Parts: sequence; C-alpha cells; structure tokens
Amino acid sequence: MRKKRTSEIFESIQVYGTGTKGKAVGKAPDGRVVFISGAVPGDVVTVQTLKKRKGYYEGRVTEILHPSQDRIAPKCIHFGTCGGCKWQHMDYAAQLRFKQEEVVQNLIRIGHLELPEVSPILGAPEPYYYRNKMEFSFSDSRWLEPGEIASGEPVESRNALGLHIPGMWDKILDLKECHLQAHPSDEIRLAIREYAKTHGLRFFDTRKQEGLLRSLMVRNTAAGEFMVLIQFYADDPPAREALLDYLKGRFPQIVSLFYTINQKGNDTLYDLDLVCYHGQPYITEEMEGLTFRITPKSFYQTNSKQAHALYRKVREFAGLTGKEMVYDLYTGLGTIAQFVAREAREVVGIEAVPDAIEAARVNAAENGIDNTTFFAGDMKDLFNQEFLRAHGKPDVVITDPPRDGMHKDVVGCLLEILPERIVYVSCNSATQARDLALMRNHYRVVRIQPVDMFPQTHHVENIVLLQRRDHA
Repeated sequence: MRKKRTSEIFESIQVYGTGTKGKAVGKAPDGRVVFISGAVPGDVVTVQTLKKRKGYYEGRVTEILHPSQDRIAPKCIHFGTCGGCKWQHMDYAAQLRFKQEEVVQNLIRIGHLELPEVSPILGAPEPYYYRNKMEFSFSDSRWLEPGEIASGEPVESRNALGLHIPGMWDKILDLKECHLQAHPSDEIRLAIREYAKTHGLRFFDTRKQEGLLRSLMVRNTAAGEFMVLIQFYADDPPAREALLDYLKGRFPQIVSLFYTINQKGNDTLYDLDLVCYHGQPYITEEMEGLTFRITPKSFYQTNSKQAHALYRKVREFAGLTGKEMVYDLYTGLGTIAQFVAREAREVVGIEAVPDAIEAARVNAAENGIDNTTFFAGDMKDLFNQEFLRAHGKPDVVITDPPRDGMHKDVVGCLLEILPERIVYVSCNSATQARDLALMRNHYRVVRIQPVDMFPQTHHVENIVLLQRRDHA
C-alpha cells in the first residue's frame, strides 16, 4: 500500500535567493533548505510543502506576507500554471542579477575555478516576444483549472493546444495567450485550435496513441518570415490538406509550411520525413550581412537579437588575427563558424545533425565564404586524433554544446591537442563548470561573459575564454 503523503505549513519564511529550476530558496524551521515555487527573493511567505527529502523540502507559496521589492505583477494570465515563464513575477533587473550570481556560484562551487572579474551580464533589449521558435502540443485531455473543477459544472471540451504542465508529460495547458513569440504566433495557434474544433478534427490522445493532430512548431525570423510545422498522428489526406490550405490562405506570413506523419512514441523530428506543403523549405535570418537558411530540423539560437550580441562576444574572445585554424564544435547551422570566418585562416565545423550540416554548407556558399568546411557525425566519435591528422590541429576551439555539456571523450581530445585558446559557450553553467574543472590544470579562465538569452526564465547563457597555461 502506497504511503500517504503529508504536507506541512511553514509560516513567515524569509526568501533569500534562487535555486534549481528557477525556484526560490528559503530556510525551513528545522534548518533545512526549502525550494519554493511562486516566491521572489526578498519575500516573506507562508509555504505548503509538497515533497520532503533528506536534506531539503519542496513547496509552494500559499500567502505572501511581505512582498519583495523585486516582485512585480506577471504579464500573462497563465503565470503560475504554465511552466514557460517562471520569473514573470520578478523585475527584469533582478532577474539579471540572480542569473549572474548563478553563473559565478556554479563556476566556483562546481568548477573550483579561480575567476577573473566577471563582466556584467548582457541583458536582452526585449524581455518579451523574443523567441523565434515555439513548440506546442495537442491533447484531448487538457489540464483543468482548479476553478473549473470546483464549480462542478460539466466540462464542454477537453481539447487543448498549448504547453505541458511542469512535470506532467500527458497534461497540456490550453493557451489563450503567450507573450514569448512575435505576432502573429498567437493568432496562428488559436486559429488552428478553433479550426480543428469547428471541423471535428481529433486532438491527440497521448495514452492511447491515437488521434489526428499531434504537435505544432512555429518558427520566425527578425524580418517577419514564419515557418509552421504540424505533426499529424493519423494519415488523413483530406483533413490534413484542408487544414494546411486554410493556414496558407489565412496567414501570408507563413512562407514555409511543413507537415509530417509521426506514429512514434515521441515527438522528436530528427528521424522523421518532413514534407514542405507550401512555400520554401526554409526561412532566412540575417546577421551582419550574412544570411542563414533555417530548416525545420536546424538548431538556431532562440533569441535572434541576443544571438547577435552573443556571437560578437564569441568573436571578440577568440581574438583572431587571420592566421588561425579554428574548430567550431557543435556548429549547428554553422552560424558561429561563418561569423568568425572572415577573421580566421580556416574554420572546421562539426555537428551531429546531417540536415544542419547540409544547411551550413549551403549558407556558407551563399555567403561567399570559402574557408569553412563542415562535417556531420557524433562529436565523441568524429573529433579524434585521426580527424585532426586529416584536417589539421586547431589554434582556437569554439565549443557550444547542448545542456549536458561536452562528452568526456571530447574534453579528453582537447587536453591531448591543447589548442592555444578555447571559447566555451554554454546554456548550462553547471555542466560548463564541470567541464572546465577537467581542464583547469592546463587552462586558466581569462574572461567570463554571461548573456541573457531567455528573459522571464531562470536560464542563462555564458561564455568563458580559456587560455593555455604555458602561453604568455
């Protein structure tokens, strides 16, 4: 028999900082840390515990006794239920302050690194409507708000098109608004939802794995081009084509319209065949005269304006003179590789996704860049001594791995070849710190630059410049 969970109420908890996954941090009466959802550092709150662990509690705010001076009214009606923007209730200047503190603490506590003075975080010029990619899910069993349940009234429709409830893989919040992506992203999503309801299209049943409409991806560029990709579960050509024709006619901003049939157990795109139903098979982003074709499977920084600021700093940290061989690990579309190519002798880009590498080659050719070469393959398998003998040893390495950081074999190869400088870009300063700790005997940290790519969330990007220790 499962043991019944019991919760406790903690009164007058002083919230003093931020912690894991964007939660606030306080101290429970017994001295244990309590991670609190819905609080802002500086608040004094009442907390109801949700989980009790050996060294800490997890809980939620039930009453704000004294609000923090950094607490503001959230912009979105879904705040507190949707997990997309957990810091909307915190003033943006405070968000930046806590993100910088997180970077510094991770580098010191996890990496045990000696740090130079950390540059002030680069804040985003637009804290809303900055994302150029959003992914939404269809569900025939939407999340019910507490007020709906309490009313006892029959629920008219359980269909939803929106985002997952945090920690619940099968529960979708039906979004009425979202302030993360530019117009007409909201209108596109709402139009699809209403069309589907009006025409009786079946929303996906995650548990039974049945239905027609499975997921929606919306991408856009700074110039206002939109790409829409709908994943269908069932293969129903008349229903599918009618919906796609409706979108094509209603939204001229959609210059790239895709669909795919996905009957797998997950929503990942990389092993699916995608069909371009209307328009061109890409949208185009521009940066300093360079153009980048973005395909449905391509990785591109989700904040286009801040990506430009990020890449400028990467190029500055690389300190190129035109003589260097540069390796760009985890190159994606080759954006960083091409951004630095004009100041390097040669750039080699490596990426796991073949479609992205093909796009990188096309982008480089269209940009008139002839000193870049791109290779597709798993980084830990491709980046090795045999590859280096064939393509040359780098003077400078730029690495921008996923959240999990670099594979230990990649770090090992870097320590074998010991390039003069390494510019490490990361969206997770904890795994970045772990990797830097492995290299600290051979490299010293010279510069650190946090960059806020993700306003209203706890996520932060960080750039670290490493200089080989035997270099003057």
